[in-house]
Amino acid sequence: MTATILNGRELATTMRAEIDEAVVKFKEKYSVTPTIAVVRAGEDPASVSYANAIRRTAERRGMGFSVHVLPETARQEAVVELVRQLSADTSIHGIMVQEPLPKGMDEAAVKEALSPEKDVDGVHAVNAGRLAQVAPAGRPPGVLDYFVPATPAGGLEILKRQNVDISGKHAVVVGRSNIVGKPMSLLLLRQNATVTIAHSRTADLAEVCRSADILCAAVGRAKIITADMVKPGAVVIDFGVNFDDEGNMVGDVDFDAVKDVAGMITPVPGGTGPMTNVILMLNVLEAARRQIKHS
Repeated sequence: MTATILNGRELATTMRAEIDEAVVKFKEKYSVTPTIAVVRAGEDPASVSYANAIRRTAERRGMGFSVHVLPETARQEAVVELVRQLSADTSIHGIMVQEPLPKGMDEAAVKEALSPEKDVDGVHAVNAGRLAQVAPAGRPPGVLDYFVPATPAGGLEILKRQNVDISGKHAVVVGRSNIVGKPMSLLLLRQNATVTIAHSRTADLAEVCRSADILCAAVGRAKIITADMVKPGAVVIDFGVNFDDEGNMVGDVDFDAVKDVAGMITPVPGGTGPMTNVILMLNVLEAARRQIKHS
């Protein structure tokens, strides 16, 4: 058996076309351009590259983009003040604060300065809390509007667009970060999956993974998920971004081996990665809609 490859690039292309149409209609109706501001302290190469990718994606969608760069030596107060100013700027609809922040800076204080309504990366405690409290799908949500981090939201979108039956299935999420592991587990729980969160201290990780109908890897360790850890026919979603000794990008899953066991699998690259910027643009558009509605 060879797994069905869940092609994130193809889905991202489809969704970009959907966003393009929605942005045109939004601008025609409101004469407002949905705009994202990216904040960075320093010139971390990965952050610079990601900001450039966001710029390209936004501009090709007809959306606004601005980047605000402070030196790596900037004081925490300067970063907090910049985030507050952007939060108060009515021409900015979404804000993303790039990590890593300079050493010694209080990450929580910077995030707290964000307006939750403009937190399109879903990192503010208000958005995380509402995701944790939202009711299961099919019921009234029971919470006010919120945003979900783009990477796990993209993973869920892949599952939904592939018509994967989530309700009642056992999902295992390997990883417990605030930006992927935890929100992915909550998204799956909302879709009525029975969810287990595994991590570096999990006893017999292989056994836990083998119990999964849906296995999500978000650890940041190359090929930690091997073929003997996957239930035959399971759906495998790989969020990992790692590089081997030759500089090739690889996931947290040993793709070449696992694809002969799994029923469906996302590749790396070309799986969950291309979805992240697409979901971010969706969040910016949704933020603009909400802000117009409440203005």
